[in-house]
Amino acid sequence: MLCVQQLSVTGRRDDLLPPTSLEAARGELLLVEGPRQDQRTALALALTGRMRPSSGNIGWDGSGRIKALRQASNVVDSPGVNEPEQHLSVRDLVTEDLSLIPRRHRGALRSTPWLKLNNFEDIAGLWTEQLPAGRRVELLTALALADPDTGLLVMDSPDRHSGDASDWLPRLMELAHDAGRPLAVVATVTRIPDGWTGPAAVIGNAVPEPDETRPTETLLPETEDAK
Repeated sequence: MLCVQQLSVTGRRDDLLPPTSLEAARGELLLVEGPRQDQRTALALALTGRMRPSSGNIGWDGSGRIKALRQASNVVDSPGVNEPEQHLSVRDLVTEDLSLIPRRHRGALRSTPWLKLNNFEDIAGLWTEQLPAGRRVELLTALALADPDTGLLVMDSPDRHSGDASDWLPRLMELAHDAGRPLAVVATVTRIPDGWTGPAAVIGNAVPEPDETRPTETLLPETEDAK
């Protein structure tokens, strides 16, 4: 389980990530709303141990060690961080991503058999920029899960590729509810889709309330008797 309490990241001018608290259990999908892309990306990186928080606490499966969090998690399609470069073909992207899997799990993974085994042969010859939104999410999440150590999956702003939640929401729900591999799945989004009744949070939900303003004393004009 992922437990986050008042996690924040300080930027140069304002909070890159305002204080945020959330929980994501294995077997569930948590959607986290935030209007700013930089804040959504900062949260995605902080949740996976790839950005050091300025304050707050984060733990995974009872451990507060950042190294353990990083090894157990994967951030997917984060703009400016690990989103696929447009000039890459799907085949080259798969080759590149499989090479990043820890050697102890890599074995003889090769792009051609992996694409066939995971039913991506139909898009192997496309450029990544040509991928439909739904297939993009399917491909990138499958690559993230090629590492068997992954127990926490954080998808950064899947709705930026399509305003139709049906292009990405069913896939993330499928992964979260897979009984054969219980995952905690988190997606940062611009807006929670209409009709969503599952777990949800909002970036900045742990910002302290401002102190109540103390009532000011009303000054009455000085009378002649008081002089």
